[in-house]
Amino acid sequence: MTQALHHGAAASIKVDDTAALDKMPTDDGELLLPSEDPSTKSTMTNENNSEFTKKYGNDNAQNKTSTTTITDNKQISNKKIAINVDDSNGGNVVDIVDGDGISSLTEGLGSVTISDSRRDDHQSSIAAAAPTQRKPPQSPSPPIPEAIQRIATLLASNKYTNIVVLTGAGISVNAGIPDFRSPDTGLYDNLAKYNLPYPEAVFDLSYYKSFPEPFVQLASELWPGICHSPTLTHSFIALLERKGLLLRNYTQNIDCLDVLAGVTEGTMIECHGHFRTASCTKCHSPYDGDECKRTIVTMKTVPICKRRNCNGYVKPDIVFFGEDLPTKFHACVRKDTQKADLLLVMGTSLMVSPVNMIPNMVSNECIRILLNNECVGSFAKHGPRKMSTRKSSSSSSSNITKAMSRDIFHPGDCDTSIRSLCNILGWTKELEELNQSTRLEKKKS
Repeated sequence: MTQALHHGAAASIKVDDTAALDKMPTDDGELLLPSEDPSTKSTMTNENNSEFTKKYGNDNAQNKTSTTTITDNKQISNKKIAINVDDSNGGNVVDIVDGDGISSLTEGLGSVTISDSRRDDHQSSIAAAAPTQRKPPQSPSPPIPEAIQRIATLLASNKYTNIVVLTGAGISVNAGIPDFRSPDTGLYDNLAKYNLPYPEAVFDLSYYKSFPEPFVQLASELWPGICHSPTLTHSFIALLERKGLLLRNYTQNIDCLDVLAGVTEGTMIECHGHFRTASCTKCHSPYDGDECKRTIVTMKTVPICKRRNCNGYVKPDIVFFGEDLPTKFHACVRKDTQKADLLLVMGTSLMVSPVNMIPNMVSNECIRILLNNECVGSFAKHGPRKMSTRKSSSSSSSNITKAMSRDIFHPGDCDTSIRSLCNILGWTKELEELNQSTRLEKKKS
């Protein structure tokens, strides 16, 4: 009540129930004691106009008075009360007070009248709409997962500036691209229409040389940059690079969504190749990537090598079973893993060699993080491993990680985990703006 009254001029509360006043609080002597005359209604009055005078001017602290009678204190609970006051210059001042402050004070009383003194003929108006019922208490926010909080602490420390990211098909599922091995929904469980001898044959080099049609049909449906946009996880990797924290991004995906999200090609290691370029499977001569796309996506036919006397089948430069990984992978992987101070693994089963060996190649001081539906690879086989006891070159970095386990695993959807992480770091706006700027729908409009 005191809070509410200090927002106005000299004000009074008239109470029908004198006995209830014994329960009402005082305000350091500013509120007068009620009248002891049992024949009159008791009144509590704040006689101090100093706060009102400072706010609205001396003229407004006097003269006219208007009152509103409230018989049910629930009428003002959970409501904001607007007090309109004409100031000495003829302008209108609106002050807002919280109805809960009045409601808690007047609980159990009879009718209550709130009065405010005002200047001249201009009257104040105090309005409070009566709700049909009190609003139910809001449920508390869900607790932040411990693993996500720990990851946020590491990133916020600015001590980890050589982050290596390793991703798989799981980070592209929310873009509408199925992963390979999930039961029922995975790509390998939905290839029956191609009449393959085994699911992996669609990416087998020897099979393609004899039967290229299944891959051509699949590629025409999944070709990057046509209908699939980067996910929040792809945008997060690009955001890490923008902030100068990303050393390298190793992806097993062939969807090119990392590049579409803004990760530079120099930072990318597309372990299983990409669709931007193409070559002949017979003579290995380069083939124009745009023409390969037109032939497969638009014409839905197999590209044929144009080199004289070759006539071999052409395919995009994605790595099939039976082919070696790109030269860039072999040139970078050893030095990157030794330089890495934090390894972030997301959305992968870690079942395909040699990429699945990367988590085992990082140094003992490197923090290893797995964001995935399941705990996989060496994260699961050996359990969380402790940090090395060797001294770190940075004492402050050592202080942060000394008491932490070397491995951090958080289960669940990658985009959900990344959003929670960015909420803690204060990166959500940047993340969403970056992701929105790469939406294919926006580019087409």
